[in-house]
Amino acid sequence: MGGVVIQKYLEDHSAPGAVLLSSPGPTGFLRTVFRVARRQPVAFAKANLTLRLTPLVAIPQLAREAFFADDLPNDELLGYWTQMQDDSYRAFLDMVALDLPRAEKIRTPLLVLGVGRDNMIAPAEIEATARAYGTRAEIVPDVAHDSMLDPRWRNVADRILAWLADRPHAGATGTATTDDPAAHHAATPSESSSS
Repeated sequence: MGGVVIQKYLEDHSAPGAVLLSSPGPTGFLRTVFRVARRQPVAFAKANLTLRLTPLVAIPQLAREAFFADDLPNDELLGYWTQMQDDSYRAFLDMVALDLPRAEKIRTPLLVLGVGRDNMIAPAEIEATARAYGTRAEIVPDVAHDSMLDPRWRNVADRILAWLADRPHAGATGTATTDDPAAHHAATPSESSSS
């Protein structure tokens, strides 16, 4: 949901640049909703009856299917799963269709980045988002939706850092590397720039 929050913010504010990482765009989240309903009909029905999204990740395997790589070790998956919290159902509805980002209002340069093993936002949806913003999508292969928790997180972080380094006024952020603990900390909170 973080990527939609970024887009809504940028409708009325400017920034030197922003990264949309595995984010729904101006076309909405409806395709994802249909995929989830088809894959997990009982969990999907329960989520809509309770107006809560937690049924979609009620057990670790559902969380893995939605957000994590198949090769993420089970102990790491369990650690992440125990920390998962409910997202706003109203914000979910806004992302589906009720309050979509308005690309025509956004002038901030964007890196529109997706991942190859994303079970939530398909590469075609990432490409549609990029087209809406007049840029091109980039897809990092072999990484799952929660990319900063993926075993191959560095591939995504390196691409973001390279893009930042190419931006005017990149400053210290643009010169950081993923070997720098501060850069790792800055790149890790995927919720601030994804979904």
